Amino acid sequence: MNLAAFNTSSDAEHELRTLCAAPDWAARVAAGRPYGSVDDLLVAADRALTDADLDAAMAGHPRIGDRTAGGRSRREQSAVGTAATDLLDALAAGNEAYEQRFGHVYLVCASGRGAEDLLATLHARLANDAATERAVALAELAAINRIRLTQFLEVVA
Repeated sequence: MNLAAFNTSSDAEHELRTLCAAPDWAARVAAGRPYGSVDDLLVAADRALTDADLDAAMAGHPRIGDRTAGGRSRREQSAVGTAATDLLDALAAGNEAYEQRFGHVYLVCASGRGAEDLLATLHARLANDAATERAVALAELAAINRIRLTQFLEVVA
């Protein structure tokens, strides 16, 4: 699918929900069509993302290092899949500590990042207060959405 096809697609909202599980975000982005360029779409997608979308979006994301993750998440975390068992165990423990502290999965843009980097970022983010961490998670979600939108338009084109 190219941008012109996306702009006229009757399934645009559904297609967006395959990229990000936040239904209100998908509805707002789909309602903003037509977009003049991919950059216009990416800017609109960033602006459409609100704090209220975060919980729904996080529900659609597996834990970092989860070997059962599939689809896009598996590809995005591919560098983690080759990590040593002790590092994966540390990520699992970090994920558990993060979820106990914040009440949701550790959401991070993992594309191109290794397990050591993601674990260090997780540990650093554990020091955040809840409001700061929520803002960081929202920024990470925006980055994930931009990558997925760009790939969607390139792969399906």
